[in-house]
Amino acid sequence: MATILIEDITKQLNDLHDGDVWLDETFAKKFEKINETDAFTPPLDDLQSCRIDLTSYCLAQSSYGPLAGCSGSAETGDPSNWKTNDELRPAGWETLKKELYQSKQEIIYILNGKDDTYLDTISADYGKDFRYFLQGLIHHDLYHMGQLGISVKYLKK
Repeated sequence: MATILIEDITKQLNDLHDGDVWLDETFAKKFEKINETDAFTPPLDDLQSCRIDLTSYCLAQSSYGPLAGCSGSAETGDPSNWKTNDELRPAGWETLKKELYQSKQEIIYILNGKDDTYLDTISADYGKDFRYFLQGLIHHDLYHMGQLGISVKYLKK
């Protein structure tokens, strides 16, 4: 069976973290510009801190339970998913970054060994195919990379 689409999705997920991409920005490049202090500092009163972007990103990745055959998803309205800087600071910026990379690897692990027909699988909970979820995750990556870029720009002023 063909794996062209699965391989492409996996490559995109990896490239957005630390690959060679046309837009010349990756999470790794953004993270080089963010230190432990900056990670928990809102750049402006109306903007969230970098760690907020990162933890909301991890939440989105963890909500892809349908890919692993799990029903349901992370509840985005659950207050335990939106911890404050004070709650997350003890874990540290390095730990949050590791959690991000681990969540991406978990998704890639799910895709390993699958062929492209897997992408046509419809989630019983959402009525959408897995291709929809994975494309949405890539879009979400790009969105949060942009958010991090804005935060870094204002933190460095």
